[in-house]
This record gives sequence, structure tokens and C-alpha cells, in this order.
Amino acid sequence: MRARYLIPAFAAVAALMLTGCVDNSTTTPGSTESAAPIAADPAAIALLPATIKDSGTLVIGTDAAYPPNEFKDNAGAPIGWGIELANGIAAKLGLTPKYQIASFDNIIPSITGGTVDIGESSFTDNLEREKQVDFVNYFNAGILWAAPAGSTIDPNDACGLTVAVQSNTVEDTDELPAKNAACLAAGKPAIDVLPYGSQDEATNAVVLGKADALSADSPVTLYAISKTEGKLEAAGESFDVAPYGITVNKGSELTKAVQAALQSMVDDGSYGKILDTWGVTDGGIATITINAAANG
Repeated sequence: MRARYLIPAFAAVAALMLTGCVDNSTTTPGSTESAAPIAADPAAIALLPATIKDSGTLVIGTDAAYPPNEFKDNAGAPIGWGIELANGIAAKLGLTPKYQIASFDNIIPSITGGTVDIGESSFTDNLEREKQVDFVNYFNAGILWAAPAGSTIDPNDACGLTVAVQSNTVEDTDELPAKNAACLAAGKPAIDVLPYGSQDEATNAVVLGKADALSADSPVTLYAISKTEGKLEAAGESFDVAPYGITVNKGSELTKAVQAALQSMVDDGSYGKILDTWGVTDGGIATITINAAANG
């Protein structure tokens, strides 16, 4: 299984709704501002739609509330290893990144509505989402639960538990509904799912005793554990490994351009350096694909 690694405590995260529960005082491990510049790739640029190439900018939607993948620094600017990859995509395409921070569930509608070019927000590529957008796959992540230290929470025996998630993540829309249906079919108590607008809030719910456990993508859960000063620990191991994808409007020429840009980052080593800096190399891939959920 993937994600049997430890993520060091990274960044100063935006203040939580309930302060004092999670230590967000550490510094980021790096940023593209301090890293070596990523060179433009003429072959990737040649694949750009003319309107985006002529604009000189790449408009990127992100919720910036899912550390360490994408979140905010103390000034409110988006940071994280996913953001650094998005910055690299823009650099490869000879464009300036322009971020639109929005709630997670508004990003895909913004792409299909034409106000955002791509989405970088730890989107799990699945068949349902592929009906709306295309995915340029760049990382493999599993699901990992966390619970109070010393507890005996089992994700495979969750009936009757209260579980916190970030709303509209795959844990909220797919994993826990399936587990809950199995509980009800077996005549067992339902799972009480508590959806929150950000991962910080979901983490705090467990720390404060409002939930028995949280479920999130493996790098996010490990980061959350690292920020709670021993209050939380992993519950079981990661499971249901699936690809992350950059979201692009269905059938857009931009999809191939983003794929070429990311593959160029893999080939020149800049992709690997970003993952290594943030401690998430175990999820890295060697070949950038499109719509992996449908194409296998």
C-alpha cells in the first residue's frame, strides 16, 4: 500500500475556526519562488488553445483548504505541493498563473462555465466527474483515517461512529456513503458523517471530541496528524488508492497541453523535486495520463 511515509510538519496554515487545537506555526518546506526556475517547453506551448496563449495567463481554481496539497499562507496566498505543480504547469506553458480561490464544489462548475482554465484541488479522478471534465493525472493517493491517540477505531468497522470529512471530497461523496449503506444493509447503526468546509475544521472536530475519526486523502491525513502534537494517530492503513487529476473542460485542447507540461516536468526532474521537498514522493508517477478512471 502507498503512503506509509511520514510527512514532516510543513506550513503556517490559515487560522482555524477553533483556535488552539492544531499547531500551524511551522514554516513551509519550500516554494517555487525559492526553487530553480522551471523552463518553458515549446512543444507544450504549441498545444495551447490560441485564446489562452494570447491571454498570457492560466486561470487556476483551487479551494486552498486541504493542506499540505493546497492551502493558504499567512497572507492568504495559495501554497502547497499541488500549487507548486500548478505553478510549474504555467511556467512550462509560458503563462502567468492566476489563482481563483473558491469552495471545492464550485471549481468544476467554474471550469465548465468558462471562468477558470484548470482546477488544481486534489481532485480524485472518477467516472462520475469525468462526465463533466477531463483529468490530467499526476499523482496517486489513498484514503487514510485518523482518530484520537490510543483509540481503537477501525475504518472497516465504522457502523455507529461519527466521522468528519471535508465536504464534497471523495470521502464524503463515495467512501462513507458506501460504508454507511453496508452498515444499514447489515442492520447495524448508521455512520454519522460530519461534512466541513475545510480540512482544518474536520481535523478540529476529532481533536475536540465532536467526531470519532476523520477520513481524508493519505497525504492530507498524515499532515493533519503531524499538526496536532500527538492528539491524533493513523487508524489503520491507507486504502482505495486512486489518481489525482488536474481538471480541464471536457474536450478542450488545453488538456493535451497540460499533459505535455506535466510530462516535461517529470522528464526534467522538477516534478520529482517538488514532491521530494514536500515529502510525498511515494505517490509520484512516471507517465502523465488522461482520464485514468475510464482508461485504466
